[in-house]
Amino acid sequence: MRRIGVTGHRDIPDELHAHVRAAIHAVVRAATRDHGEGLEALSSLAVGADQLFADIALACGAELTVVIPAGDYEDGFADPDELARYQAYRKRATREVRMDYAHATDEAYYAAGTYIADHCDRLLAVWDGRPARGLGGTGDIVHYARGLGKPVTVIWRTGVERP
Repeated sequence: MRRIGVTGHRDIPDELHAHVRAAIHAVVRAATRDHGEGLEALSSLAVGADQLFADIALACGAELTVVIPAGDYEDGFADPDELARYQAYRKRATREVRMDYAHATDEAYYAAGTYIADHCDRLLAVWDGRPARGLGGTGDIVHYARGLGKPVTVIWRTGVERP
């Protein structure tokens, strides 16, 4: 089975959304074509890149593994619609992995991100190339994965800034 993990920003600028969707779709479709139904997608299902990736992976027939950073992770979804989307994706997951943290701290996010990097064959990063805004942010996980020698596919457009 081939495994693709995701790390990425929660806020994807509107002008970049179609580009990000198309790029994720291209990578997942190619992996599905190469590995058939043996594709596993790893995501923490955060708003933004994580949920977009999960949506595309499931639509392409991949199995979804949800990596939950902490026991109170759902409390971080302030918008009821965002929480409902998270719960819907979570119900469609084949497997669930829980980090051993009671509260969603930066350390818990870092643990979830490094778990994904450790267990994937390729990491997709919806990343503007800038340093993480807190421990466990996209930049940290990209650097960690590269340190492991994992292939990292960065999806972004030069000149587009994140809110």
